[in-house]
Amino acid sequence: MTNDREVDLAALNAHWRAANYLAVGQIYLMANPLLTEPLRPEHIKPRLLGHWGTSPGLNLVHTHLNRVIRDRDLNAMCVWGPGHGGPAVLANSWLDGSYSQVYPDVSRDAAGMGRLFRQFSFPGGVPSHVAPETPGSIHEGGELGYSLAHAYGAAFDNPGLLVACVIGDGEAETGPLAASWHSNKFLDPARDGAVLPILHLNGYKIANPTVLSRIPQAELDSLLTGYGYAPIHVTGSDPDAVHLSMARAMDDALERIARAREQGSGRPAWPMIVLRTPKGWTGPVEVDGVPVEGTWRSHQVPLTTVRENPEHLRQLESWLRSYRPQELFDTDGRPTEQVLACVPDGELCLGANPHANGGLLTRDLPIPPLEHFAVPADKPGATLHEPTRVLGGLLARIAADTAESRNFRVVGPDETASNRLEAIYDVTGKAWQAEILESDEHLARDGRVMEILSEHLCQGWLEGYNLTGRHGLFSCYEAFVHIVDSMVNQHIKWLKTSRRLPWRAPIPSLNYLLTSHVWRQDHNGFSHQDPGFVDHVLNKSPEVVRVYLPPDANTLLSVADHVLRSRDYVNVIVAGKQPCFDWLSLDEARAHCARGAGIWEWAGTEDGTREPDVVLACAGDVPTQEVLAAASLLRRHLPDLAVRVVNVVDMTKLLPREEHPHGMADLEYDALFTPDRPVIFAYHGYPWLIHRLAYRRTGHANLHVRGYKESGTTTTPFDMVVLNDLDRFRLVMDVIDRVPGLATRAAGVRQTMTDHRTRHHAWIREHGTDLPEVADWSWSE
Repeated sequence: MTNDREVDLAALNAHWRAANYLAVGQIYLMANPLLTEPLRPEHIKPRLLGHWGTSPGLNLVHTHLNRVIRDRDLNAMCVWGPGHGGPAVLANSWLDGSYSQVYPDVSRDAAGMGRLFRQFSFPGGVPSHVAPETPGSIHEGGELGYSLAHAYGAAFDNPGLLVACVIGDGEAETGPLAASWHSNKFLDPARDGAVLPILHLNGYKIANPTVLSRIPQAELDSLLTGYGYAPIHVTGSDPDAVHLSMARAMDDALERIARAREQGSGRPAWPMIVLRTPKGWTGPVEVDGVPVEGTWRSHQVPLTTVRENPEHLRQLESWLRSYRPQELFDTDGRPTEQVLACVPDGELCLGANPHANGGLLTRDLPIPPLEHFAVPADKPGATLHEPTRVLGGLLARIAADTAESRNFRVVGPDETASNRLEAIYDVTGKAWQAEILESDEHLARDGRVMEILSEHLCQGWLEGYNLTGRHGLFSCYEAFVHIVDSMVNQHIKWLKTSRRLPWRAPIPSLNYLLTSHVWRQDHNGFSHQDPGFVDHVLNKSPEVVRVYLPPDANTLLSVADHVLRSRDYVNVIVAGKQPCFDWLSLDEARAHCARGAGIWEWAGTEDGTREPDVVLACAGDVPTQEVLAAASLLRRHLPDLAVRVVNVVDMTKLLPREEHPHGMADLEYDALFTPDRPVIFAYHGYPWLIHRLAYRRTGHANLHVRGYKESGTTTTPFDMVVLNDLDRFRLVMDVIDRVPGLATRAAGVRQTMTDHRTRHHAWIREHGTDLPEVADWSWSE
């Protein structure tokens, strides 16, 4: 416990007051930063934006983290959950000098203070949230709920790192945050870092009280204790008393963490701090006759008409001068020695810790040669393999080769084995710190496979892991990855912004493997059939997003090798786990993936002397099989027809080059798909996506897309494609309908295809299985 004589309350209070002053100044001032003259309307920003209510509490936490980092020489970072507290985190990074290191024009003096104030929530400046522009941050504050998952992700495989995490009481009401408390069941005291949650209860959200601030303390303690934490309370509004209580709480928590790490086994009751301070603390007590401090009215801008209302201007000046800035900054605007007495030096500063700029620490993954895992494919379609099982062998080797560096993890919601990746269990188990029974399999205290039935947690853990410089893969059922739509949106925005910040080093990409996909959810039914995550991702920043649909095992290996080496992307791979024909050898797969889209000459009937009559295009494993089956039928029934088969593995190739770095130029696209011939495109997902990607192309009017159109149920695998008109028979009919002159000449063939579909319908209802000619089909041309 802290000895009261060891705590320099005056220094702590001075730093806290300085941070509060800087936070208020950012919200209001565009001139006169040191109040060297009376405040006038022209000193005030024309638009007042930002959030004051949470800032004093965040400043308090930052001040006290500074003290323990300096006193204990701690390697520490902080995740700021109340992202609306941007003014506080910016203020503190300016005070510790880390802001001026990355933005030299915002110097730690009066001129720099003026720039700090003016740029906040101002055109050409910085956002009001804790964002990529903020040194020391790994957590975008625009959306609430993910801070604690990010903190644990940062701590995994980072022994010796303390990750403090401030959780706002509004954020604590979200579903992802509620699940995140369980992350302590996956944290290994011996091999991981430590997380110190700080639940900041200031009582209000934007306009309402918060749940956790209004329940009795005994009930709150029961909740937090039930989650496996030992809460330490800090409560009050008197600055000196709160500073002393917070210092004691910090020291108590760190001593408990040290003991847990020394013990090295078992699951400790990890300490956490419950901090209760008034919302808008030290701000205006009352404005226009209504209470503000300690109420929801302090959430954003307490004084809203400062330029127009002389009384508001007077109150603002009184508020700013209440911090006694002349005691905190010298005449040149530099923080005084007392303000900086508890601030750590160099990389120990929260704004300069390299873990919060994880690309600085990133090491390349030791990816072994793919030849060790590739499947033989001497003849297209002669053999079958489960693509994700083949990938599992590669992931297992990577896990083995990173056993010492511990910079690679696989996460997923209880589906690693279901998704055929269980080879990794031969190398590392599933992380688990709770009870283990004799009947359990693959659970391990030091495991690097993370499974929990919360897609939010899987996403948050992996984001925190990536953002601190490590590599990973998120494996998920395709239909349910939508649960993290909003989270991936935030991460893409983070990456886009980070790319234009030269001081942010590139981080490992966020990699998704979506399997158990729509076409093979015939057993689980309609609820498990949704391929729309690709649509969601392709709406986002083209410099960041990539989407791959490898058609077989070797192309999946090639794609995985590429994405695991990449930086600063969100990569989405959609691949099947069911037996799939091997179409390409490893060398062919590499060449095909490098192109992103290409002609499979062996599958078509072009002879090189004339243009094709029709193009059969495909993207995805099941659509590829149906296109090849359709090509085989056309070869048999219409041998004079010139058919070109095109497979697309990189979906962004369909975009124009000026809209995506991987996109094809118009001439390249026309050479592949032709400018004027019918294109029948069998696509894995919703067909309108292909139209959206290709709408500007010359031949778009000739493009006819088949895909999933929300027709699903529990049925046979082939019936799924029939229900959605993606089957081989329907594709042949499409060719006959769209190639000029075929409708009459090939009417008999079309009728045969219709009869096959009719026979299929009756067969499955009688036998419960697909037609023998479908179930036993193989490529034999």
